[in-house]
Amino acid sequence: MRFPAATTPPHIVTLILLTAGTTVTLNMFLPSLAHIAEHFGVSYGAAGWLVSGYLGVTALLQLIIGPLSDRFGRRPVLLTCLLVFLVASIGCFTAQSFEALLAFRLLQGAMIAGSALSPAIVRDLLPPSEAASRIGYIATAMAVGPILGPSVGGLLDAGFGWRASFGLYALIAAGLIALVWRDLGETNATRSADFGRQFREYPELLRSRRFWGCALCMAFSVGGFFAFIAGAPLIAQAVLGISPAALGIALGSITTGFAAGAFLSGRYAARVGLTGMMMAGRVAACAGIAVGLGLALWGHVSVVSVFGSTIFLGFGNGLTMPSANAGAVSVRPRLAGSAAGLAGALNVGGGAAITAGVTYVIAREPRASVLLGLMLALALAGLAAAFYVRWVDRREAAAGGLALELRRRPG
Repeated sequence: MRFPAATTPPHIVTLILLTAGTTVTLNMFLPSLAHIAEHFGVSYGAAGWLVSGYLGVTALLQLIIGPLSDRFGRRPVLLTCLLVFLVASIGCFTAQSFEALLAFRLLQGAMIAGSALSPAIVRDLLPPSEAASRIGYIATAMAVGPILGPSVGGLLDAGFGWRASFGLYALIAAGLIALVWRDLGETNATRSADFGRQFREYPELLRSRRFWGCALCMAFSVGGFFAFIAGAPLIAQAVLGISPAALGIALGSITTGFAAGAFLSGRYAARVGLTGMMMAGRVAACAGIAVGLGLALWGHVSVVSVFGSTIFLGFGNGLTMPSANAGAVSVRPRLAGSAAGLAGALNVGGGAAITAGVTYVIAREPRASVLLGLMLALALAGLAAAFYVRWVDRREAAAGGLALELRRRPG
């Protein structure tokens, strides 16, 4: 039986599955974390390195994967990373020591190529506004994955033990390799001739104010989500007094809002424009969190007021992220992979720093108003970044119009 390689651009379903695979890889095994610690006789804190170490590796890998895809193409880099993920998943499944499990778990970070390169692939094929619309539909996978992943992982752990999640990871990897082989033809038509030339062009990306505006807008938007994840469990326990089961449902509220916002972004981004969607998303996030903060300052703190307001954060992120992502990878189209990797690393690295900072603050001031205040500050910073991108666009448009007028003048 022959399995011919793809020569045409991928279907959107392929990119959605690649993105979903990345999010599920992060969180599906989380319900097994305590069992893993018990099995290998390590502390829960040590087992936590299976999460924090993975995040650190993915941040570094995005800095490498992007430039590699600009040089060699999206397809070979994706296939290589998926193969590494397959081998690492088998290694995790068969690991006989915690050290071996941790080493293979870090190698699983190669799966980040799925979500890191999907925006670059879309940008290879479409202009910025249409790319934002397509990325909006792909981004819904980033909301569904965090909801379904732990549920599936919990069922697997209960029925078959902690190794079952890693066995499923291996099956997912094999399926994605077959899918990419058959459906994802190369989309990078402007590959760099060599790394020397590529890195000589790299400063153009780093000097772009529009890139940094879009990237920072994404980082602050994601930062609000990380702040919520870091502080919500303690607030739920110390202030709201809700059970872990109820907390799990409440935590899903933010991803539900994100899915709704990402869907609307897919529908309207091409019509509204990149900066319009970025600003609309930030305004929605700021407004929702401000209402919750106002209620908390007035002494009204409840599950509805705290988690209801954070739905708007998720909704705003769903509106903002696809357009900010499309804007970042569109600054220098021939460096779209590098831009996607750099922006992704900024998101993960910034998220890790924000998580540590929020955890430190909330542990000392476990109040809903403190958490919502931190989240509002991050949402406002994202709004400022969106306004900055709009200012840059208008200034460049004005400069372009002036240059055109000067060229038209005689003499």
